[in-house]
Amino acid sequence: MNAPVKPGGAAVTGAVALESVSLPSNLRGHVPALDGMRGLAVMMVLIFHFVGQMLPTNGVERAIVGVTKHGLLGVDLFFVLSGFLITGLLYEAHDKPHYLRNFYMRRVLRIFPLYYGVLALVFFVAPLIPPLRGATLDYLLDRQAWAWLYGINVYLAGHEEWSFSYLNHFWSLCVEEHFYLFWPLVVLLLARWPRALIAVSLAISLGAMLARVIGILMGLSWWTTVVLTPFKLDGLALGAFLALMVRQPGGLDWLVRALPRVATVVGGLTVATFVWSILVSRQGLEVTGSIRAALFQILLACMLVGVLIAPKQSTISRFFCSRGMVFLGTYSYGLYVYHHFISYYLTTHRTELELTDWLGSHGLAVALQATLGISISVALAYLSYELFEKRFLRLKRRFATAEEDAGAGRSRGGPPR
Repeated sequence: MNAPVKPGGAAVTGAVALESVSLPSNLRGHVPALDGMRGLAVMMVLIFHFVGQMLPTNGVERAIVGVTKHGLLGVDLFFVLSGFLITGLLYEAHDKPHYLRNFYMRRVLRIFPLYYGVLALVFFVAPLIPPLRGATLDYLLDRQAWAWLYGINVYLAGHEEWSFSYLNHFWSLCVEEHFYLFWPLVVLLLARWPRALIAVSLAISLGAMLARVIGILMGLSWWTTVVLTPFKLDGLALGAFLALMVRQPGGLDWLVRALPRVATVVGGLTVATFVWSILVSRQGLEVTGSIRAALFQILLACMLVGVLIAPKQSTISRFFCSRGMVFLGTYSYGLYVYHHFISYYLTTHRTELELTDWLGSHGLAVALQATLGISISVALAYLSYELFEKRFLRLKRRFATAEEDAGAGRSRGGPPR
């Protein structure tokens, strides 16, 4: 999940700045609405883990679970945003001195302190605390190399279950990190030929979408197609495609013209997959799910375009630029990383059932547990960012281009890039 600028994340760790002479003035510099989109992404993930994992006891709760389970699309939104934001920075800096050094050092300073700091707590500190010892921690300790080497998604694919307990959600951070390893090189090689780079972005995205469907048809494990990096590049590459298009002459206008048609067709096809699964046939659900996942990625990309072009006073713009959404976006990486330690404990210990005995209402118990869990997650993310992560983020200015420094100077309230 940046993540977390993925999953940081996933995707949860992307920069929020658009700088290019070819961009409209309202898309230059810091764009608060993109912070708000990250806020939406992390809120979707939080709702999934704190609400969508409950044991439904009646029809209303089953309906709630049915809706909130789609909160995992927040991870896909993180991927689309990360692809968009990172590719924009890479494309504009490709001809600047120390292109690769600056990019990788800035990513290291943004991602590694929190990622490896949490791993240090899990693997070095937790074993020293008697109440935290047990079979679950021992299991993680025996397999910690997968976490240190950004291989949790590979481990999950190989074992075909959510077998990394408290660190399961790190799979999306691994996907995003793998993307960071090769994509800057692709941009460096092809930036002089924008059309070729745009074509490669589309090819990677469509290739990942088709690979999931073909893989299922060929008998590959569902897990392989859901968490393994080659099958999860569609959102990242779609975001990259949009970043490149808005930086081409007439590119944004082309996207604006295409948006209604694409959103209508893809939205209709998405609804059709649900109708087929519910009313026509329950067979081949994994194939239908793979097709639906591809359609969702395109819809998320459409949403990103819609937010970018929304008038400043529109409801959409006011929502994503609101204090609450920007706040969540600013601390989204930490929120993604920390929240699952809480939600996993609550889910595996079914504390909602104990609360139900005390409160006399299962729905009230879930609501209270979710509120407390999300509140604690927000507090942890805030303290982590302000007291720990910022110390490393200040060092990023040493590896910034002049344009990036200028953009940072105009930013207010967004996370340092």
